[in-house]
Amino acid sequence: MASDRSQKALADFVSEAQETIDVLGHDLMRLDRGHGSEPDPDLLNAVFRGAHSLKGLSSMFGVERMARLAHALEDLLDDVRMGRRPLDRPALDLLLEAPEVFSRIISEEAAGSPPQTTELATRLADRLRAGEAKAPVGAADPLDAAGLGPEVRAVLTEYEEHRLRANLEKGLGLFRVKVGFELGSFDRDLSALNARLKQVGEVVSTLPSADARDPQSIAFEMLFASKEPIESVRHEAGAAAVVEPVRASGPAPARAAAPRSAAAPRPPTVPGPLAGPLAGSADPAPEAGAPALSPVGEPPGEDTASLRSASQAVRVNIHKLDRLMTVVGELVLVKSTLLALAERYKAEGGDPVLGSEMHRANRALERRLDELQAGILEVRMVPLEQIFDKLARMVRKIAREVGKEIDFQVSGGDVELDKLIVEELSDPLMHLIRNAIDHGIEAPEVRGRAGKPAAGQVRLAAAQKGNHVLIVVEDDGAGMDEDRIREVAISRGLATADAVKDLARREVMNLIFVPGFSTARQVTSLSGRGVGMDVVKNNIATLSGIIDLQTEKGRGTRFEITLPVTLAIIRALVVSVVGRTYAVPLNSVLEIVEAQARDVRTLSTREVISLRGSTLPLVRLGRFFGHPGGERAPAEFFVVVVGLAQERLGIAVDDLVGQQDIVVKQLGRALRGVRGIAGATDLGNRRTVLVLDVGAIIEDVVSGDGLSAGADPAVLPSRA
Repeated sequence: MASDRSQKALADFVSEAQETIDVLGHDLMRLDRGHGSEPDPDLLNAVFRGAHSLKGLSSMFGVERMARLAHALEDLLDDVRMGRRPLDRPALDLLLEAPEVFSRIISEEAAGSPPQTTELATRLADRLRAGEAKAPVGAADPLDAAGLGPEVRAVLTEYEEHRLRANLEKGLGLFRVKVGFELGSFDRDLSALNARLKQVGEVVSTLPSADARDPQSIAFEMLFASKEPIESVRHEAGAAAVVEPVRASGPAPARAAAPRSAAAPRPPTVPGPLAGPLAGSADPAPEAGAPALSPVGEPPGEDTASLRSASQAVRVNIHKLDRLMTVVGELVLVKSTLLALAERYKAEGGDPVLGSEMHRANRALERRLDELQAGILEVRMVPLEQIFDKLARMVRKIAREVGKEIDFQVSGGDVELDKLIVEELSDPLMHLIRNAIDHGIEAPEVRGRAGKPAAGQVRLAAAQKGNHVLIVVEDDGAGMDEDRIREVAISRGLATADAVKDLARREVMNLIFVPGFSTARQVTSLSGRGVGMDVVKNNIATLSGIIDLQTEKGRGTRFEITLPVTLAIIRALVVSVVGRTYAVPLNSVLEIVEAQARDVRTLSTREVISLRGSTLPLVRLGRFFGHPGGERAPAEFFVVVVGLAQERLGIAVDDLVGQQDIVVKQLGRALRGVRGIAGATDLGNRRTVLVLDVGAIIEDVVSGDGLSAGADPAVLPSRA
């Protein structure tokens, strides 16, 4: 039991820490995108809070190397938000290195492997602390001339005083906003007021006030800085709020340098118009040991607040969802069995009333199973933003290593995919983007001679396309040279000169996916070893996806990846071929047509049929998988027209068995490497059938990349 508890604690730690790291990395990238202008105080505070949370979480679990690094990160962020250090490019570069190191530490903890990142984390922590924080010396303190009374100054935190000074030094106006809310809704109403005011300025501090006239209400007084006139502030605050300017009280005396820890102590209550501690203060880390008061000033210990958690989220391990999905799949099979029994009962002359009741019950069960299936699928879905942010940080690092300027544009991060697909997608996307920067984008001087901007553009985009998701990786670099690809394929022994000479342009471009292929003229730390693009294709194929390449010399390269939204429960078309049964994912099926042997023609060694005036490539599954009798051509057959991305293919089958929801299960080692098979499923009555990988079949037949599928390189890449 103790082992179970420790494993559960580890899983909880890894889950929460990784979630915090992902948010931290996302917020740091937002800071980086805003570099050159003053950082958003709220965003800077969010990053500071993330580092603070990570420090506490790792200390509690005993991961000291992570705690030390988080502490150093927190110190640097505190200096930046307090104005002691600028958020310049070196500081940003250091900050953006931290999430990657944190993730590596988390990976070690999750795997239970010996720590290999201690020295790396220590070096980064030392670099984070290497900068010297500076405080202004001898400057006039604008707060002394702002007209704030001592009762207000007494309750301001060091951070709030800093934000007031920063806004006053920029010449912004300072206002008091007085407002009252009903006790039952003050938190929601106060949050809405903050959101409105932030459109025209910065809410520096929110103080509970003793001016509430109604005992069922609570009053607040806000210090607000804005460059807008008082009329604009009053408009955003609303008619119920009183907005007054803070009057200057005279010249400010010189300000002496303050030590880093010189935060003004805050008493639990303050006499006068302002009473109680700060509520909704901009300071994310109040002083340790400060007394906790309720929003209406009651002492601690009163039973005035609910103990219910404010969060409605529940963390669920993806493997638990997999087990639930398997159970749903088994229930679908039970439902099918019950329907078959009802049909049999009716056919054997059973009670018609009872037969009708059984059919109605079966339909009700089917509806509830559909709802359950949709609910589990929805829980499994996560936004692609999870990996897009990590890729953005990687781009900055690689661009510095190769000395190139990169304009990295990301869109579609809110598109959702199955969690397991998103996890497996990170490596292929990393390979594509890394190759775009190293191979595709030219050096700045080369781009200048070609009339291009110095910064190369790399675009990563995602979009929902029905039951599939399209992911695009595109650059405006040098593109790919068709002649160079032919030359490399021959020189590396990947194909004969005769075979390459007869290849179409598209087939030539697909040679880059052959293992060992690389056009790099020298080996670098990033590429040139002939490893990468074949891995990309294999990983995409494992996810039942397809990758397409478009390139133009001197203009750039575009990769399009089409993936199913989920690989869990899918609707499938069950077909029969030469006595064998297969399941075809229905989300890839466009239509089904009847055909006869005389409709089939042969073009360039490939079988095709005409479909509404268009030529459709045809593949016979029996021949594709090498089944005995697969070469025969029946007089009449069905053609299942499948499509993925812009590709279309006709699959010739002998018979259509029907449609059914299936749970795709992984294959054993003996069949895992077979092209064209995505997995297996159970159709009930102990019938196990193979599920077709439509993407792999389309690539082998339509795209003509038999070379990458392991065919004889001296032969034209065709399996049909």
